[in-house]
Amino acid sequence: MNVTTPDSVIAPQTADSNTPAENNFSPERARHNDPRQQQGGKQRQQGNQQKRDRRDVHGWVILDKPIGMTSTHAVAVLKRLFNAKRAGHAGTLDPLASGGLPIALGEATKTVPFVMDGRKRYRFTVCWGEERDTDDTEGQVTRTSPDRPSEEAIRALLPQFTGTVLQIPPQYSAIKIQGERAYDMARDGEVVPLQPRPVEIHELTLVEQQGTERSVFEAECGKGTYVRALARDMGRILGCYGHICALRRTICGPFTEDDMIPLADLEALCDRAASGEGSLADALLPVETALDDIPALAVTRADAAKLHRGQAVLLRGRDAPISNGTVYVTVGGRLLALAEIGNGELIPKRVFNLTGLTASPVHKEGV
Repeated sequence: MNVTTPDSVIAPQTADSNTPAENNFSPERARHNDPRQQQGGKQRQQGNQQKRDRRDVHGWVILDKPIGMTSTHAVAVLKRLFNAKRAGHAGTLDPLASGGLPIALGEATKTVPFVMDGRKRYRFTVCWGEERDTDDTEGQVTRTSPDRPSEEAIRALLPQFTGTVLQIPPQYSAIKIQGERAYDMARDGEVVPLQPRPVEIHELTLVEQQGTERSVFEAECGKGTYVRALARDMGRILGCYGHICALRRTICGPFTEDDMIPLADLEALCDRAASGEGSLADALLPVETALDDIPALAVTRADAAKLHRGQAVLLRGRDAPISNGTVYVTVGGRLLALAEIGNGELIPKRVFNLTGLTASPVHKEGV
């Protein structure tokens, strides 16, 4: 989440004991005359102006993240381009990786968990013959082998990595150990004691064999799966070692490559919008796009008013849903809340306030 750093405070300067003004010292006068205080005041004014200028923007942008950019930097860039108050991403992509990085703006941040829990699909290339401490090309070589796997051996191995698999995360990962990130510990030279965790790999296929040195795979997996660890473990079992040398995310939750927008295109759209030739709303997908797998429930305006106040609504009549669980609630075709159905009641859990910039009507019609 975003953290606002308080403006620094410069203490009033005391008068020099050799000046005639020492007996008439005034902290207010000192602040007025001190150029450092004046500069600090200007910076605070500018900072406050920037905060006031930030606007409410609600929706999803599916960035086609370029190689070399961190996910955190990508969020900062989009927040600046949209001048948005709030932003966050739904699933880290390594700097080495490209592809779909869903970035939530404004009220869409309330739906991030639904995207993170969704399926993910990757296309990745494994280079055989070397294992590296980061399990990708950015790390130091730790093991080597002159052996190379045959295509038959690779295909025979794949069933072992399908279904529920125990996986030890990479040493360089964002997992916390006693409050510290694993990658920070690894950079300090510590051996990180990571335990195996069950992950779901729904599909793993070999799609291309590039000579004997490289193999291209596609994998569809669940939350918490590390593709880098997958390459490492396959290399160890094959006896030739391996690491990721290319990685692209093609699906993340409900978002596919068709939804992705390259950073250069997004910047160009911002330039056109600034000159009045376009709208940043064209790059936004509706907040409810993240809720594709959740049933929708339309309510009356009277019930909507109760839900908006945080009050439960009784479900009556033959049209009342008989199932329990999570639904997203709409009124007049507009997203209102996430709610739970239970014991004949609709109980609001997350209420949305979509005042501000939202997705264009074209995108809304496609939801």
